[in-house]
Amino acid sequence: MASFDRVVAGFWHPDIEYLRLPPLTDDLVADAETQLGVTLPLDLIRLLKIQNGGVVAEAWDACPVETNFYADDHVPFEQLCGIGPAGQATTTTLLDTPYLVQEWDLPSPVVLLGGEGHYWIALDYRDCGSAGDPPVVWIDNEMDHELLLAPNFRGLIERLTPSAGFPE
Repeated sequence: MASFDRVVAGFWHPDIEYLRLPPLTDDLVADAETQLGVTLPLDLIRLLKIQNGGVVAEAWDACPVETNFYADDHVPFEQLCGIGPAGQATTTTLLDTPYLVQEWDLPSPVVLLGGEGHYWIALDYRDCGSAGDPPVVWIDNEMDHELLLAPNFRGLIERLTPSAGFPE
């Protein structure tokens, strides 16, 4: 398991612009928390202030798990949504969560960090409340399956590893 600071130092893919939003400001964070009705984890804000969303570096693009329907040993974490206006034509943001939760019939309250429609990685506020420190879950909507990935956002980041290290 890598330290949070080690992962953060090389978290973002340096060459891919996909999902990158303009730099994050304190006003954008406050607006996002108001719109989403939750307090976002400080470690998430710290990471998004380095780069506001984008593709995750290959060194940190998977989270090991013991079992799930995606693969026997991991789930992908290839992108992290930033904070920006909802409904952008080219980029999904954290503020698209309310629409996506309704569209995909996902549990609530959650904040979607990334995903591909049939599966999502999310901050899960159902048990901790809107001001709590939410665990991070994998939601496989197609298989109606949820999996706890980490007790909080920092724990998720510290568990990340390269997907290339897992057998096909």
